Order: sequence, then structure tokens, then C-alpha cells
Amino acid sequence: MGLGDKIENAADKAGGKGKEAAGNASGDESLKAEGQTDQTKGDLKQAGEKVKDAFKKD
Repeated sequence: MGLGDKIENAADKAGGKGKEAAGNASGDESLKAEGQTDQTKGDLKQAGEKVKDAFKKD
């Protein structure tokens, strides 16, 4: 996994946490759900990169 990918995935997760927190604070369920989705996207991207890296090592 490249450094740029790691930064992008971390940004997705951090942005998602921020949106989720804002949604919780304001009672906006849509914003909260969007934040959770962004976090999941970051996790999935990170997992995909780890799978790619595992195959590159062999």
C-alpha cells in the first residue's frame, strides 16, 4: 500500500468520524449515516490494498 493510499484512506475514515459526530450532535440521522458510510469505505479500501500487497509479496 502506497503512502498516498494510506493517507487517503485515513482521511476517509477521519472525515466520516467527523460527519458522524456532527450528525449525532445535531440529531441529523442522514449526516450520521453518511459519516458511517465514509468510514466503511475507508476500511474497505484499506482492506483491498492489504490484499493487493499480500499478492505482490509472493
